[in-house]
Amino acid sequence: MSMRGELISREYQSMVFVRDNKGGEYVCYAKDLKDKDHVSENEKENCLDTSLVMGPNW
Repeated sequence: MSMRGELISREYQSMVFVRDNKGGEYVCYAKDLKDKDHVSENEKENCLDTSLVMGPNW
C-alpha cells in the first residue's frame, strides 16, 4: 500500500458515524465527540452530514 493509502486508512479509522436527536447521520472524528454514539448541535460544525453526500433517502 502506498503512503497515501495508509494515511487515508488511518484517517478513516479515526472517524465514527453518529446520529443527532432528529435521527440525522453524521460522520465525525471520534476525538471531537463527548459521546461516541451521539452528536450534539455544537459538535455538528466539526462533522459531515451524510445526507449531503448520499442524499436524504439513502
